[in-house]
Amino acid sequence: MQNDIAYRLILASASPARRGLLEAAGIDAEVMVSGVDESVVDAEDAYTLCLALARMKARTIAAQLNADPGVVVLGCDSVLAFEGEVFGKPANAEEATKRWARMRGRSGVLHTGHHVTSLTTGRQAEGVGATVVHFADISDEEIEAYVATDEPLNVAGAFTLDGRGAAFVDRIEGDPGNVIGLSLPLLRKLLAEMDIPITALWRK
Repeated sequence: MQNDIAYRLILASASPARRGLLEAAGIDAEVMVSGVDESVVDAEDAYTLCLALARMKARTIAAQLNADPGVVVLGCDSVLAFEGEVFGKPANAEEATKRWARMRGRSGVLHTGHHVTSLTTGRQAEGVGATVVHFADISDEEIEAYVATDEPLNVAGAFTLDGRGAAFVDRIEGDPGNVIGLSLPLLRKLLAEMDIPITALWRK
């Protein structure tokens, strides 16, 4: 384990929820938005898609940086697998409304791809967290009110677990952080594969 190195985590994501999860876990991440064109990735299943996007985000940022000692880049991407379809962010309010009309009273699986790369060693590790989400059987009025907040337009699957959408999720099976956007247990395992203890990323 590399405990004597001063590590810096670069988060290749604009998601305030992901940054917030890291901060709550004692990790002050620097944010660099990759700006990648997600439409160029074509995958039929949620697992492959979210991992490919996470990998592309991390590698894009890593390519822009010097091989500074201790720099670790983390890319993440989330999508919802629902009845054979893959839901990212809805294109507009109409699409979000239609999705919720289908999702209410049913369940889906939220997949979050994680890709970590060390600029010092060039080592990489990646994996996907999957959490089953059971949606409440909400009314048309509740859907309309929720979509009007714009919250579901900015997140994969058109719902959140750390905002207004939490009231419309009956229960989950798995890691709640994964649904919010980043699985800390999975991140710990991926870092360990690269011989980096997650404790080395904690703020001093």
